[in-house]
Order: sequence, then structure tokens, then C-alpha cells
Amino acid sequence: MLTRLLSNDLPRSRLLALLLAVLVLGLAFAPFIFPGVKALSVAAKILVFIVLVASFDLLLGYTGIVSFAHTMFFGIGAYGIAISASRLGAGWDAVLLGLLAALAISFVLSLAIGLFSLRVRAIFFAMITLAVASAFQTLASQLSDFTGGEDGLTFKLPELISPSFEFSEEPFLGVSLDGRLLCYYLLFVAAVALVLALLRIVNSPFGRVLQAIRENEFRAEAIGYRVVVYRTTASVLSALFATLAGAMLAIWLRYNGPDTSLSFEIMMDVLLIVVIGGMGTIYGAVIGSVIFVLAQSYLQDLLRFASESASGISWLAALLSPDRWLLWLGVLFVLSVYYFPTGIVGRLRARALK
Repeated sequence: MLTRLLSNDLPRSRLLALLLAVLVLGLAFAPFIFPGVKALSVAAKILVFIVLVASFDLLLGYTGIVSFAHTMFFGIGAYGIAISASRLGAGWDAVLLGLLAALAISFVLSLAIGLFSLRVRAIFFAMITLAVASAFQTLASQLSDFTGGEDGLTFKLPELISPSFEFSEEPFLGVSLDGRLLCYYLLFVAAVALVLALLRIVNSPFGRVLQAIRENEFRAEAIGYRVVVYRTTASVLSALFATLAGAMLAIWLRYNGPDTSLSFEIMMDVLLIVVIGGMGTIYGAVIGSVIFVLAQSYLQDLLRFASESASGISWLAALLSPDRWLLWLGVLFVLSVYYFPTGIVGRLRARALK
């Protein structure tokens, strides 16, 4: 049963399987293991990034396409929910309509970009997608009557998934049974379903062709595969999954703005997570997202504690200052690349073969 769910793509490493099981169970019971608003928000962000990074891995890791427009589709998903809910009200029909509209727009844009750009060389395609993403971010910032401009949009969602809605006055294991908890588990189920769907795609005959194209595009073309069709299809699928990740983010935050979902920093974070976790694995999206988001969320707190502990040594306290958390995050990234050049998943799988 597990093999079927994982599309015959098992971890192939006992340590990797154990790590994935711990992370999935940790996310499943995060509201009860790590109570608190911040901890729950961090866990929800991890779920969103798992889907976003896994969708980008389909593009980069399995097809070899470098695209900087991925966060544009992420933003489209978030804006689809935000605009629909702010104009139509807090109903499930508004959420569904916004999601469908966002998927339709992403489909058209990704198809147009794919057909227009995938015939050019990789570096030129990357530059084209960067230009399109930058133009879209500028457009979202300027259309204030429609998108809220730089201030973004704050909206309401169905009461069932709102923090004010309580299923029970008595907490369960110290956790309030409210709409926010239900919203978290809605995101958890969506993330698991979408990752399993991506595993099914990359382990299908279609996915095998994508990997053949990544390894040698000219050979794949020579044996009869229409490379442009396959690469365009991969671009469209990747965009649609990124759109769903954006919708998940908007549903959780009940707010969206240009910096929330369209920032170029998000694109850089996704690239880092793919490299840390391991390209062309999907599993790497899970491990990389957990490590990166936890470091991004708690590294400052850890450095603050370390700096206070080393207050007697002035130079060490200054070096461990929480204001330097980006420096230490960069150091952690360099070390991860040095010790795990094929990503954490790649390293663990290679170790299991010895």
C-alpha cells in the first residue's frame, strides 16, 4: 500500500525513510507537540513551501529548466483567493471561484511562456522568465484598485476555518479546537495530496521522458520525443502546483500583498531549498523546507540566546549577535552544499548503496 502511495519511488535509504517519517509525523501533530501561535504559523509555512519547492523541483530537478517566474504563479494563486474573497465575501464559493480563476490564468500564462520561450537556450529562457516575473510584480503593485497595491488585500474566509470559530470550549491536550486548527489540517492534507500527486507524475512514463530530456535533450529528440511538448507540459504542471501553493498561503494568512507572495527573495529561498534537499527527488522538498524555514524562523532566537550566554566574551557575543542571522544562514548553506553536494536526499541514498 505504501509503495503504491509513493508511486514505487521509495526513499531507498533507511535513514532517509526514518527522517521523512519523523518530519511528516511532526507536521501532523505539530499543533499538539509545539503549541503556540508562532509554532503553528511556522509549521503552516513549511507545508506551503513543501508544495512550492516540490513543484519547482519538477521543473528544475526533473526537466532541467531554470525559471525565475515560479513565484509569479505562486502569487497568482494567492491573489486569486484574495481578490475573490475580498470582492465576493467570506464564502466557500468565493474561495473556489478564486482558485479556479487563478489556475486558469496560470495555465494560460505558463502555456504562453512555454511555447514562446522553451525553444530558446536555457540562459535566455531564464532571462525571459525573470523579466516576465518582474513585470507581473510591478503590475500587482500598481493596480491598487484591484490588488490593493503595496498595501495588499486583507479578507475574510468561511467562519469554519477562522480563528474565532470554536468547536469546543474545552481545549484538547492543551490546544484550542478552533477554526485555525482546522485550517492547518486542511493545509496538511492538501500538502500530502499534492506531494503524492507530484511523485506519481515524476514516476510515470511522462516523468521518465522528462528525465531523459534533462540528461540529453538531443538524444531524446532523436528517438522520437517532441521535446518542446514535454517541456511545455512540465512548465504548465509546475505552474499549476505553484498556484495551489499560493492559494494555501492566502488561505492561511487571510492576507496577500506583493512582498508576501511575489518577492524575488521567495524565489531565492526556493532555489536554496531545492539545493539543500536534493534536486530531482521531491523528497528533498520536504527535508529542505523543514530545515530552511526552521532556520529562517528560529535562528535569530538561537543566536540571541547564544549571544547572551557569551556576554563575557565581547567579540564572541558580537559575532553571535541576532542581527547577523543572515550571515550564519549563509554559512549553514555553504556547509550544506560542501558536505551534501547532491543534497541531503542524494547523500543519504548514495550512503545506502555502499
